[in-house]
Amino acid sequence: MYARTTESPILLLGAAHVIDLERPIRAALRDRILDGVAVELDAGRAASLLAAGPAAPRPRAGLPLVPRLWGLLQRRLGAEIGAGEAGAEMKVAAAVARERALPLFLIDDPIQLTVQRLMQSLSLKERVQLLVGTVAALLVPSRWVAGEVDRYAAAPDDYAAALRTASPSIARVLLDDRNEHMAERLVELRRRGYGRVAAVVGDAHLPGLAAALGRRGVVVETIPFARLREITGSSPPPT
Repeated sequence: MYARTTESPILLLGAAHVIDLERPIRAALRDRILDGVAVELDAGRAASLLAAGPAAPRPRAGLPLVPRLWGLLQRRLGAEIGAGEAGAEMKVAAAVARERALPLFLIDDPIQLTVQRLMQSLSLKERVQLLVGTVAALLVPSRWVAGEVDRYAAAPDDYAAALRTASPSIARVLLDDRNEHMAERLVELRRRGYGRVAAVVGDAHLPGLAAALGRRGVVVETIPFARLREITGSSPPPT
């Protein structure tokens, strides 16, 4: 257990947006003393994802085609390979915060701003490649995607390196820039007295976010996706 101090490590949990991680997340947080829970969401996505009702959030109107296709892809894979809905791990983190009467902090950039930065940074060739790749991903069998998730868990650094080689712009906007911004928000929480925070983020963010926090003098504890999904716990409470 950690004392109530802003010197305590920030706990980073690496999630996959289409994998059911309710039991592992609950088990990882069950015995920890926390001042708050942070999630990789902005206010707009949180309002949609955490709204009452069983339906998964729809792709948001007004977004360019590719991000809307990403939303469709996540919904499809979540239904087919285990999570039930895209973003289920963020809902679990929010539920843990609510059940323990803890504040929930939204630490990601607004989705519209991220998409705007991405579109401005991509060359025409990169835009075409991104669109073609996204459409192709919508057509592949879900069992193939499940196999890729296993391969990613075994060697996440290889996937990150491949992304940086294939499209440095995507890696910079979707990973590096957001990692810096999320790190700043977590540091600000510490300044406000929230030392013992658990942050649930996409696993691809884990190394960069941990490094960004380290550069700011913040001690970090990480549970990457490969280890998180192996944590076992009791059945989740009924909803």
